[in-house]
Amino acid sequence: MSDIKIQPSATGSGTVTITAPTTNTARVITLPDSAGTLLDENSSVPSANLTGTVVDARISALTASKLTGDLPAISGVNVTNVHAVNSGRKNLIINGGFDVAQRATSATGLGSASGYFTLDRWNVTTSTTGRFTMSQSTDAPIGFSKSMKLDCTTADTSIAAGEYSILTQAIEAQNIQGMARGTSGAKEVTVSFYVKGNASTTYVCELQDGGGRELSKTFNVTTAWEKVELTFPADTNAAAAPTYDNTPGIYLYIWVQSGSTFSGGSAIPTSWANQSNANRCVGIDNFFSSTSNELYITGVQLEVGSVATNFEHRSFGEELALCQRYFYTPAPHTSTHKYIGPGLATNSTSAFGVVTFPVTMRAAPTLDITLSTGSYRYRANFGSYNANSNTNPTTDNACTHSIRLNWTGFSGFTTNNGGWITNGANGGGYFGFKAEL
Repeated sequence: MSDIKIQPSATGSGTVTITAPTTNTARVITLPDSAGTLLDENSSVPSANLTGTVVDARISALTASKLTGDLPAISGVNVTNVHAVNSGRKNLIINGGFDVAQRATSATGLGSASGYFTLDRWNVTTSTTGRFTMSQSTDAPIGFSKSMKLDCTTADTSIAAGEYSILTQAIEAQNIQGMARGTSGAKEVTVSFYVKGNASTTYVCELQDGGGRELSKTFNVTTAWEKVELTFPADTNAAAAPTYDNTPGIYLYIWVQSGSTFSGGSAIPTSWANQSNANRCVGIDNFFSSTSNELYITGVQLEVGSVATNFEHRSFGEELALCQRYFYTPAPHTSTHKYIGPGLATNSTSAFGVVTFPVTMRAAPTLDITLSTGSYRYRANFGSYNANSNTNPTTDNACTHSIRLNWTGFSGFTTNNGGWITNGANGGGYFGFKAEL
């Protein structure tokens, strides 16, 4: 029979205490058949000897300095609560941080008609007696410098059945291929954004595809910046399969008002379908309930997957280029005497010129002009001769790369003289080209 020998240290002065466990069951400790130190803080344990479950409390006390070497291969199905990293561009929303405002940084009296008024890619889809101001604000959560602000200026407390007010962004179908809509491999998608208001309210976020299949979710707004995360299930129905082209594939709607036509139903559905209008906005509050109401929103992201990852910040130049696919202005708002393009006189009162776009536009654009008239909208600088006109040009030969402008309303031109045509001296409005969805 082997002996057990406890030998004191010749140099140490500490005392080793062996304490029996607080149990009524006998415990057996078997020592290894080898010499050496059992374990200390610097010991290594062979991986073959690491089996079973590690207590959560031990993991929480494990410091990074104790983790070295390579991790073994891990099956993805056994990993939970680990956020996947999407490779490439993940955010399908353009100008979700509201940094780009080519048309204007503020517009007042909105509500009677739909359109693009301020921040790029964001359409006001509305029919209401309420009125509001939309602006680019510097009030933003940490990590952002801009937000969109809505400020109610005219209340609408008697909402007609068909009234509505929505912030909309349409996404090209060819950009949503990762969703795999209408297939057995369709993916969940997640919408996230930051919001705050002047009071606690409830609004609605809705996704709708080009064929009218839609799904809504409510979200809450408080008086502090908070992040909203909404995951929408996959739509495997064949009716959801889009044609991947430059037409609308998915619409993101942020509803802030709706009449009973869109909110008078019983409940918001939980699956994709061509929904009954009455169920789309059940439970929504009314942004136009008071002229003190405000809403701020920023960091809007739509991505494939069930997890809301960090907002994808792109450079300003990249974000601007993405916006210019849908709207481009050579003469931005508040600017004066900025070059629109070259011109060549065809007679004493007319000229033509060609504008080349900085990026390929979604489709052949049309003119989008809000220049104020004043003394003149346009000036032709043809050598030493200047002429003015208040007449907007017509267009032809438009394509996704360039467009011809035909100018009239000038005087004193010499045929075949050329130069540059600029916007006027009034500094109100903009001159642009749009190919919005």
